[in-house]
Amino acid sequence: MGTDTLLVFVILAATVALFVSDRLRLDLVALMSLLALLLTGILTPAQALAGFADPLVLMIAGLFVVSTGLFQTGIAARLGRWLGRVAGTSEVRLIALVMVVTAVLSGFMSSTGTVAVMLPVVVSLAWRARISPSKLLIPLTMASLLGGMMTLIGTPPNLVASNQLVAQGMPGFGFFAFTPLGFAMLLIGLVFMVTIGRHWLPSRAPSTPGGDTEGQLSLAELSAQYELPTRVFRSTLPDDSPLAGRTLQELGWPERHQVQVLAIDTEPDAVRSHRRSRRHLERSKSIGPATVLEPGDRLLLQGQRASVDEIAAAYALSVEPVDPNAEGVVPRNLGFVEVLPTPRSRWLNQTLAELHFRDRFGVQVVAVRRDGATITEGLARLTIRFGDTLLVEGPRKAFELLRRERLDAVVLADPGALEAEAPRAERAPIALAIMIVMLVVMTFAWVPNVVAVGVAAVLMVLTGCLTMDDAYRGINWEAVVLIAAILPMATALEITGGLQLAVDALVAGLGPLGPLAMLAGLFVLTSVASQVISNTATAVLLAPIAFQAALLLDVSPYPLLMTVALAASTAFATPVASPVNTLVLGPGQYRFGDFLRVGVVLQLLVLAATVVLVPILLPF
Repeated sequence: MGTDTLLVFVILAATVALFVSDRLRLDLVALMSLLALLLTGILTPAQALAGFADPLVLMIAGLFVVSTGLFQTGIAARLGRWLGRVAGTSEVRLIALVMVVTAVLSGFMSSTGTVAVMLPVVVSLAWRARISPSKLLIPLTMASLLGGMMTLIGTPPNLVASNQLVAQGMPGFGFFAFTPLGFAMLLIGLVFMVTIGRHWLPSRAPSTPGGDTEGQLSLAELSAQYELPTRVFRSTLPDDSPLAGRTLQELGWPERHQVQVLAIDTEPDAVRSHRRSRRHLERSKSIGPATVLEPGDRLLLQGQRASVDEIAAAYALSVEPVDPNAEGVVPRNLGFVEVLPTPRSRWLNQTLAELHFRDRFGVQVVAVRRDGATITEGLARLTIRFGDTLLVEGPRKAFELLRRERLDAVVLADPGALEAEAPRAERAPIALAIMIVMLVVMTFAWVPNVVAVGVAAVLMVLTGCLTMDDAYRGINWEAVVLIAAILPMATALEITGGLQLAVDALVAGLGPLGPLAMLAGLFVLTSVASQVISNTATAVLLAPIAFQAALLLDVSPYPLLMTVALAASTAFATPVASPVNTLVLGPGQYRFGDFLRVGVVLQLLVLAATVVLVPILLPF
């Protein structure tokens, strides 16, 4: 083994280790790997930067734009609303319908975008049927991953596998080459989930949104979920209160004492004595920095008892704990919703203060659930991460502003989830027509795929299906940069002989057992790797190995590359294996073992189906 080969393997090992550690962003790790290959002289600048001009990278970026056009025009949401109309209350029927609809969407949209659309719909359907959302959300993620197996554009690993063939001067996979196998895998996943799998799922998330008739979360339910029973208090300002005329911004209670003012309505006695009007009787004032306190105001406070007592002593207030089950604790015009940042949200890595969250949306975050724990203190300075669940309180009409943040956040416990119109719903027929034409062109290969996708993406903007800002925001730049920066690793492995060493080792171990054993081995290797690193990166690294292994065994590379593509989409077994798993972790109140229990079995079923079906449809 030469020095350059050893260096490549060291860089590759360090790259994989950083991917697995999850301490740095995947795209940053890939760029560091690329720079290491450049600085060590293994790759020339032209070789290192070739990935950024690769048609695969440009095509994936264009597909994100097309997918965003479908999202912004509400095509996916309309399918979700149809699901809401036809779904009954049967758990089996709901699982089946949710999986079928999700898989269809995921065949043409990104899996993350599909889950972002379907998540609030599925939670609403579960509550209507009095079923725990935990019973439906893992099937939702599995269907999004299985649906990605059904078309060439369903997921980046499919494109990576096809691109490997094209790079070697062979015809790539056709648009519907994946469909028979993808449909078979979906059918297997569907049967498994409606029979055995559903019994292994917990019922941890509440099956109703609480006692609120409008479908919002109740304070009683929130007290149980967010550990609020001893942290909610009520206090009324007397006529001679030193707080009269002060604004909430002046007081700065959240920053100084970690105490939130959840609501301000009028004490009924002040109305009966004609000291105050009925305007804010059982209806809260708008809560914000400029809100002015008045005598007779009744404050609903959230914070630690000691902190609330400090405020009470400083301003001569009497405070009492609130029974969350009591009638009329929260004013009628206020409600609570849970909000989840999306994987590409602009909120990520910013604090609520930096986002001016309360000023911008007219609501406030009162708690954050992260990694199974609840955070209620220092929220203004808390940096938002993907996977956080934000408990938001405010006027019900203000939730409409949050619901419009489709690319940044998913709103749960929202009665408008099934009825909300997309921002460009009137352009839906145009977006649908563009997508259909693109699919036809790609199916018959009238022009190169990258051209078909590029034209479709531009048309989405020119026809008003989305703006250029929407297009840029819709592109998963982490995925694009990751692919562009990791592609040269395959080049480095090839020119240093590292690729041949890896292929020789794989063939030496599995080759004597025949091509079927090689196929099974590639599936296991790819599937295991996809649980801990990006499925796209996994496909980029293993596709060249699969191709070279086919050449050494003197068999067709098509079944082996198809196997790599399918296995890369089996990220079922851990909550961090895919962004879609992380997205449902909070709303489903899942634990690591919930994914492992169901996911490993489904992986084995897909493995068995791959070993049987791939050689039949794509002979060696």
